[in-house]
Amino acid sequence: MADAAEIQGPSASPARRRLRRAGALLAGAPLLAGLLQLTAAEPAQAAPADSVSVALDSLTPSAPTEDDTLTVSGTVLNNGRQSVTGAHVGLRVGPLLNTRSAIDGIAQHPDDLRGDAGDELGGKYTQKFSTLIPGVAEHFSISVPVDELDLGKDGVYSFGVSVSGKTSARPWDQMLGIERTFLPWQSSEADTKSRTTFMWPLISSVHMTARTSAGERQTPVFQDDQLAKEIAPGGRLAQMMDLGRDLDVTWVIDPDLLAAVDAMANGYRLQQPDGTSKAGSRENQDVAKQWLAGLQKAVADKEVVALPFADPD
Repeated sequence: MADAAEIQGPSASPARRRLRRAGALLAGAPLLAGLLQLTAAEPAQAAPADSVSVALDSLTPSAPTEDDTLTVSGTVLNNGRQSVTGAHVGLRVGPLLNTRSAIDGIAQHPDDLRGDAGDELGGKYTQKFSTLIPGVAEHFSISVPVDELDLGKDGVYSFGVSVSGKTSARPWDQMLGIERTFLPWQSSEADTKSRTTFMWPLISSVHMTARTSAGERQTPVFQDDQLAKEIAPGGRLAQMMDLGRDLDVTWVIDPDLLAAVDAMANGYRLQQPDGTSKAGSRENQDVAKQWLAGLQKAVADKEVVALPFADPD
């Protein structure tokens, strides 16, 4: 590995100088120091014509502790042509979900009556309706102490809200509808608490070529001006920076992007079809300077993670 004197000397390659410049960008501010739930379900399938659909409006708290009381609210709607009598809404704790496919299965089909819904809590943790009239939505709200859920190992459980009742065609108590979601659980005896964060990526494709212009300065040559469009007001990277500024997120940044924007801010050239190059726009240089300044403010006091330099993945 080359020593510091070699890298900093006049013989250092343009690529090394750009990498060193990116490191300098990352060293002068918090960006720089740090760098160098509910699972969204797919749209539910249409409920069978003779079923009752369940819609969950809220589940609080979404990640309960042992001393909490879990409150679930929503609506039930009789989709059939016959009234449902002796109906009640109940809560069900399903199995511990140990695989991604198990979670995907519930996320994709939360109203599947054939899935493993678990046993109903029953008793006082139900809400009864004497009659569910076709086409009329009814609201429910049920609260249960978390210690009554009998949760076992730490992890994510399937949690369902079901509606049961009778119809004239089927005069016996049966489950007519269900909506399942996820209930994360970690007991107070656990040594560590799980923490989550939203990853906010600032990534682009590689825009600089391996070429530099002839002459002492060796100005970097870009393939095109696409990066300028991305960081200009209204562009993809400009919007990502503006939106992330006010969010509690972890920034994930490719240092190659910083190096490219910095190179553009300090003067660049554009590759031409005939193999020559022409000077880049001064307007784009100003855009690059503004974007870098805005990014340093946006990531101040935030968590920042650096990706491998120009990693194509």
